Amino acid sequence: MSQTDRDKWNARYRERGQKTERPSSFLTSLDLLPTSGRALDVAGGAGRHAIWLAQRGLDVTLADVSEEAISLAEDEAASAGVRITSRIVDLETEPFPAGPWDLIVSFYYLQRSLFDSFADALAPGGLLVFAQPTTSNLQRNTKPPARFLLEDGELPGLVRGLEVIRYHEGWQAEGRHEARLVARKG
Repeated sequence: MSQTDRDKWNARYRERGQKTERPSSFLTSLDLLPTSGRALDVAGGAGRHAIWLAQRGLDVTLADVSEEAISLAEDEAASAGVRITSRIVDLETEPFPAGPWDLIVSFYYLQRSLFDSFADALAPGGLLVFAQPTTSNLQRNTKPPARFLLEDGELPGLVRGLEVIRYHEGWQAEGRHEARLVARKG
């Protein structure tokens, strides 16, 4: 990721300030998530998923490129009475955080080259929870632009080496057309 992109994300989180966002209803509705073990929140921003997972009893690492987002997440975790580990990492140029992970979550960050890393870093029986808008999203929304969107129907083919146990693609209540997936490492 370029320094310009990092600066853009830092500015966005600086402007946003300490505004608590709720975790995705897709994530919170999953009844098969572990309540112990190690979890990684990939490009998790200000930590809405990481904090929720830590409240469930997981040892959570939040990885994001933005120093501002990480700072907000650390403050929010402290306010919530939980501990998270944070890593400022550019996943385009730096190594993927070493596993094994019992759970990896990735919401609204598309880097196709990471799918092999997801599979390699999961512990046996570990879960990947992934959500990303698809190109159909452009029918109603101008953002994110096409280069950050999955092709319709693309996601299941990206998770080689994992068993897809839940998959849905369609319009969500939030107004986005998303592909949502849960996959398990055998």
